[in-house]
Amino acid sequence: MSGTTCPSGHPSTSTDYCDVCGLPIGAAATPAAAAVPAPAVAAPAPAAPTTQACPNCNESAAVDALFCESCGYDFTTGTMPRAASPLDLGPSTAPPPVPPAPQEVAEWVVERWVDPDWYAVQQSDDPCPSPGLPVIVPLTEKSVLVGRPSRSRGISPEVDCGDDTGVSRRQAQLTTDGQRWWVEDLQSSNGTFVGPASGPLPEDPVPPGQRRELNADDRIYVGAWTRLVVRKATPEEQAGQA
Repeated sequence: MSGTTCPSGHPSTSTDYCDVCGLPIGAAATPAAAAVPAPAVAAPAPAAPTTQACPNCNESAAVDALFCESCGYDFTTGTMPRAASPLDLGPSTAPPPVPPAPQEVAEWVVERWVDPDWYAVQQSDDPCPSPGLPVIVPLTEKSVLVGRPSRSRGISPEVDCGDDTGVSRRQAQLTTDGQRWWVEDLQSSNGTFVGPASGPLPEDPVPPGQRRELNADDRIYVGAWTRLVVRKATPEEQAGQA
């Protein structure tokens, strides 16, 4: 009986596998080696991105940026930018400065004098100030108050006679139509008097509540020593107001 020997040296009657140890014999001993797949070549990794798009405004930003420079979006927390507030300060929200309104040039003025002659007949206990140059008051309104100011009563006369205590808080009202002027006594304590420059001092006050038209040379007397003269402003005075 024919036989064969396995690779381990055992006699075997089988020609394919050893009867003793079971090893493959002959062709079975050398099966085709299992195909070993070639190692796969790894594809090159894609380059890491260097920028990122802002989810809010879609502007490009560096990949490691914390905030969007365009809108302020927070890349780390995902916080959307705060809406602009009227209380925000800055050159973009500040309103432009309003240019000052042009100052109105007065065509008429009031001269406020200290009149020693008027003081002599008033028998005032207050000492009379030294006479000097008059105070010039531009008249920019068509109706102005003559008197003395009072903060507690909210009185601010345009023609301020505050140093003459004989003048009432609301002494008289001057009104104009642009060409003529009138004076009206406002029930003052010591009266409002009108007289011409060339005549004697007036003795009769203007009746309260009645307007009296002023002539070109009329003078208004109030208080203990105050004399008022309403006249046209000179070109120099108007230039000084501009």
